[in-house]
Amino acid sequence: MLMIRYLLACLALLVALPAAAFETNATAAYVYDVTTDTVLLGKNQDEPLPPASMSKLMTLNMLFEALEDGRVDMDTRFGVSTHARSMGGSTMFLNERDRPTVEELIQGIIVMSGNDACVVVAEGLAGSEQAFAQQMTERAHDLGMTDSTFANSSGWPHPDQRMSVHDLGLLATRLIEHFPQYYGYFAQKEFAFDNRAPQNRFNRNPLLGLGIGADGLKTGHTSEAGYGLVGSAAQGDRRIVFVITGLDSAEARADEAERIVNWAFRQFVQKTIIEEGEKVATADVWMGEAPTVDLVTASGQSMLIPALEQDQIEATATFPEPLLAPVSKGTEVGTLTIRIEGLPDQKVPLLAVSDVPEGSFVPRLKVAASVLMAKAMDRVSGDGEATTETQVETQVE
Repeated sequence: MLMIRYLLACLALLVALPAAAFETNATAAYVYDVTTDTVLLGKNQDEPLPPASMSKLMTLNMLFEALEDGRVDMDTRFGVSTHARSMGGSTMFLNERDRPTVEELIQGIIVMSGNDACVVVAEGLAGSEQAFAQQMTERAHDLGMTDSTFANSSGWPHPDQRMSVHDLGLLATRLIEHFPQYYGYFAQKEFAFDNRAPQNRFNRNPLLGLGIGADGLKTGHTSEAGYGLVGSAAQGDRRIVFVITGLDSAEARADEAERIVNWAFRQFVQKTIIEEGEKVATADVWMGEAPTVDLVTASGQSMLIPALEQDQIEATATFPEPLLAPVSKGTEVGTLTIRIEGLPDQKVPLLAVSDVPEGSFVPRLKVAASVLMAKAMDRVSGDGEATTETQVETQVE
């Protein structure tokens, strides 16, 4: 069956060339537009790197899943082991006499970056931190985070504690979309368990309170990993998730994170490329009551478009032609592929707009006669099998 490609050129006057690439000093970086499912930036995005405290997001995911399936609730209290109490670095300053609730531990991990809180969660859910780390690794792989392995619950330096920035982005997106009831804790600016450790009560996320829509997620720092941040921000109808790591200071991390947020929201605009049900092409029908059928889009398509210099984009409708009767209304018969240079292709199914029953004797006879005549003309002209190319103009709204 012959495949015909219809080129829809000049889809818009307001479409831009790719935005200037974002130059980052981070060792690895990943920027993802959640609203349009578009990766805006990837630098060493799939390289497993030491995640430092950013890996605490996986500990939180495991705890949120335990809340979701009823193994614990927000008032459940966990014991504190000597191992948990002995953790260095950032802590909640827990001791063996404490019995923190799940809600307190969530705040202790997010706001205070408590290493002791992570161990308490690990031992409370899995019996030991080693067993919990194995569960973290298995669950990460189940969720598609194939470049992640865990040796502990806190991100404490270890050669087997590794995550890619892509995996961290996937995890952040999951926490935002799958656990909205807990996501508000990531924007909490301070927390001090039992009024302890006043110097450690402030959230380290440098973007909170800047008025740029930032509301999460987690910083990280070790001498091995450098300074990193898994962040998210929402402006208008759009939300982005970003990950940076390997910066040389907290100030550099703050500056780079703010630059990324501004770039992502200023250099790209969301536009409707095509409406649901919009006619894209007309396909010939073989042996049908009607000789053709219109093809329409199954859904509308909204895309991020670089906001600067105006240019054209290309959309290609691909479908077999002629279609063989009978054709049923709403049947998917092809695909519209929309291409903007520098961004991932977007694909929209094409549907037949109406029924085309199989033709009766007379229409079928006419089709057969026309085919025989066309073949005769081909033999005379020496041409081979022909293809058809049709150009259509429309505008982005």
